[in-house]
Amino acid sequence: MKGINYKKLKRTDMGLTLFAKFNRYQEIKKCWRKENGDWKLKEIHFIEQWGSDEYKDLVEELKDTIEAGGVVFGAFKNNYIVGFASLENLFFGSQKEYLLLSGIHVSYENRGMGIGAFLFALVCEEAIEKGAKKLYISAHSSQETRAFYDAMGCVEAKEYNESLVAKEPYDCQLEYSLTNNS
Repeated sequence: MKGINYKKLKRTDMGLTLFAKFNRYQEIKKCWRKENGDWKLKEIHFIEQWGSDEYKDLVEELKDTIEAGGVVFGAFKNNYIVGFASLENLFFGSQKEYLLLSGIHVSYENRGMGIGAFLFALVCEEAIEKGAKKLYISAHSSQETRAFYDAMGCVEAKEYNESLVAKEPYDCQLEYSLTNNS
């Protein structure tokens, strides 16, 4: 990851100009779907490409995360953001042991370089400092996204956060144990 700098972002860092060169593009060909209790990889093809509305919403969401005591990490290459991850500050679950990894994205041209894995590690360290036992991820169901989280050691969540399921019913509800891996 030569030439990549990571930093914890402040609310004042958040603005549309921060994401001026960020390319949230993904061609999805296969997605995971849960059928009769089993996960199946299905042929589902579409393209995701964020536009100005998605970036406006993103900036507001990240500001809210920081204002609520959460954290946003950025990965920078040549002074441009090429990846980011956000951790919320609200504990949930029956044991109040989960913190939500609300987002992790790497710009299209910079994927496969370990940036996402490094951001994931930073989020884990922060979650441990906050006292979490587990990360919770409502992950996109695409084959590539799920492969990333599988490689990080995530598994299907033991407890589903029903509000997140209702918001994104096709997402894979995952968790990552911070106690066995630290």
